[in-house]
Amino acid sequence: MPLTLYNSLTRRESPFEPLEPQKVRMYCCGVTVYDYCHVGHARAYIVWDMVRRYLMWRGYDVRYVQNFTDIDDKILNRARETNSTMEAVAQRFIDEYFADMDQLNILRADEYPRATHTMDGIKRLIHELENKGYAYASGGDVYYNVRQFADYGKLSGRKLQEMQAGASGRLETEEIEAQKKQDSSDFALWKSAKPGEPAWESSWGKGRPGWHIECSAMVRDCLGETIDIHCGGSDLIFPHHENEIAQSEAATGKSLANYWMHNAFVTVNGKKMSKSLHNFITIRDLLEGNWSGDLESDSPSEGGHGGTAPTKAGSQIQSDNAKAVEPMAVRLFVLMAQYRSQIDFTEEAIANAQNGWKTLKEGLLFGTQHGSTLGWDAEKNYDLTAQDSTFVQQFQAAMDDDFNTPAALTALFELAKELGKEGNVLVHQGKTETPAELLQPKWLTLVNLAGVLGLEFSPEAETKISVGGLTDAEIEVMIQQRKYARKAKNFAEGDRIRDELKDRGITLIDQKDGTTIWHRG
Repeated sequence: MPLTLYNSLTRRESPFEPLEPQKVRMYCCGVTVYDYCHVGHARAYIVWDMVRRYLMWRGYDVRYVQNFTDIDDKILNRARETNSTMEAVAQRFIDEYFADMDQLNILRADEYPRATHTMDGIKRLIHELENKGYAYASGGDVYYNVRQFADYGKLSGRKLQEMQAGASGRLETEEIEAQKKQDSSDFALWKSAKPGEPAWESSWGKGRPGWHIECSAMVRDCLGETIDIHCGGSDLIFPHHENEIAQSEAATGKSLANYWMHNAFVTVNGKKMSKSLHNFITIRDLLEGNWSGDLESDSPSEGGHGGTAPTKAGSQIQSDNAKAVEPMAVRLFVLMAQYRSQIDFTEEAIANAQNGWKTLKEGLLFGTQHGSTLGWDAEKNYDLTAQDSTFVQQFQAAMDDDFNTPAALTALFELAKELGKEGNVLVHQGKTETPAELLQPKWLTLVNLAGVLGLEFSPEAETKISVGGLTDAEIEVMIQQRKYARKAKNFAEGDRIRDELKDRGITLIDQKDGTTIWHRG
């Protein structure tokens, strides 16, 4: 079965055929770096990380590029508010972006171009558009003449007469720009310098680029004139991606991307996130437990550039009832919905994701916790081809169907539940119901397929961070303390230690030979 995906440009699913056999050039619109990332950003970048990982698993050589918009009114406003500079604000939130995404196990892109590092390519592209009659200078600005591009609107499906406002993507500047434009639908390629703001020399005078031209230039500089996949949030279809197509294709005469992919929004309790309603959640707040499920619940851009990513301190949604959410539970929450379906952030949905991750984690840890007991060779490099083909086929069939992650997860949960059951039997009875040689392929299959979705958990992480915040070493010390208390006939203290461990998710099992074994959950 071939890999099929939904193309926003054609509005239908079709088999994926890259420009070059087994090679994929993929561009993702990144964040405007002026603040912390929110749950909407988490969804977007988890989704595209999943797509990239699956393509790699299917044998494609993927070159993945994701930009940073590091010059923008929002960044300049933040710099003024904090008595800082554009460069300092951008670098700070680039660093914060990586901190959040690393926790969510999102692979680093092959390249992260920045708008401020692409000025030569941006100016060259604007000159080409000007020379071909698609752009005109006006009062120090340069605008794109939308009516010159016959295919304008082909991605969004909008008619030109419906686009009289919003084409620039930055509405706060439109009243000033309107006096310089030949048509209200035209959008800025170059903006003349304003007092006190960063600017670059150009043949049109000092200024800085418009929002849309940045991505057109970065795509061409990093990946070429035509790429395989261009992706981002559904809010970027218009005006951003529509304008990218107009710019790039007018300049080159070639298609910008063969496949356009867009992820749907995240809502909160059925309503879009918004700063005005105070119902937004930053990734940092979610992972640290500084959030509340009791949100009144319109989403800031989840696809990248235009996103209104609220400040961590400004969210004002802290709650004594909030709990830190494991990064992999956040990732699972996103993958439990197909990427083109809207996903609703609720306390119940997050609780379900955390319970689901607990099940998967138990299965993923099966081999490292019980492998030696079952006689598996811990020093052996396991043969990942020795997997359960039934589950691999089920997983691939789901993912080949436009990345149907909910169906793919069904295979993972079946494996994890089976391994979890066998693990419990082994702990309590000292043996499994299924022969050890049959369990190993199932465990290897689960580890491999979960890794394709970026759902990973290592034994090293288990010793550092665990249920109740206890490491393996700390648990062993408490068990030893209980042993001493019982030996001294201080049974009340022994019971107290057992109850404390139980409250923190640790179950003790006293054996007939006087030893005590334990497990989590």
